[in-house]
Amino acid sequence: MEKQTLPAYQNIRLPLLAEKNVHLQIKRLDVLHPEIQGNKYYKLLYNIRAAKEKGCTGILTFGGAFSNHVHATAISAAQNELAAIAMIRGEIPQPLNPTLADAAGHGMQLYPMSRAAYREKEDPKVLEQLQNRFGNVYVIPEGGTNALAIKGTSQILNTLDTEKDILALPVGTGGTFAGLLASAHSRQLLLGFSVLKGEFIHAEINRLLETNQIRPRCSWQIQTSYHFGGYAKFTPELIAFIKEMKNDYALPLDPVYTGKMLFGLLDMVSRDRFKRGTRILAIHTGGLQGIRGFNQRFGTGI
Repeated sequence: MEKQTLPAYQNIRLPLLAEKNVHLQIKRLDVLHPEIQGNKYYKLLYNIRAAKEKGCTGILTFGGAFSNHVHATAISAAQNELAAIAMIRGEIPQPLNPTLADAAGHGMQLYPMSRAAYREKEDPKVLEQLQNRFGNVYVIPEGGTNALAIKGTSQILNTLDTEKDILALPVGTGGTFAGLLASAHSRQLLLGFSVLKGEFIHAEINRLLETNQIRPRCSWQIQTSYHFGGYAKFTPELIAFIKEMKNDYALPLDPVYTGKMLFGLLDMVSRDRFKRGTRILAIHTGGLQGIRGFNQRFGTGI
């Protein structure tokens, strides 16, 4: 899993930002690797390495039918000559959507898992049954978040990034956010935008910090008001914003993660939530592969 390019940086010049004297730069992890986009590269890096060191024959993981994690795992496993198996929540659509078609095209075996059974996927008995069924496989949880994923995502930042005042990113399962909490500078604010509805994400981050013995030096906040109704939910306003950023500023965003993060960030700028002269680095976590299936389902034309 070698990086194909160094992450690119893109300065965003909007009239709003000029008016508020806020400097915004995007760290484009989506161009880090041609297929394994964004934070998924870092989440999988040490997990794939561990699977090979343990002599496992394959990877077993979990996800929904449009999962970025399932997509990236299929490609990573194939590139490392490991078998890949995914337990898909609910029914597997036929014909396969673009995400699952890509995964299957890279040799991943796809198995449906009822929603009731899926809720118990972390139960040790369930995992033991799956191990017995599929043999010597290395298990990676839904979304890819575990200790090795956090180790990987802690390497996203470099010395240039520590010069920024605020680091912003979307938050799903919390693994990338926890990794950045382990590496951000003491004078920085790590600002997350939850894509899930509810306040439970705060408790989940605290659990990850405790479990992985992370003692953040930086301050941190998670905004929970920009989920647009919940995971993968959207409004016409969000879709119009994503199209504007792509067409006018050459910045592709997805409607599940990065679109909501940047919409929320700019809304906070408009509300004077940042002092003049603030330097913000927003992390583009990838996920662009999912746009094909999103457009297919909703006809949004992103």
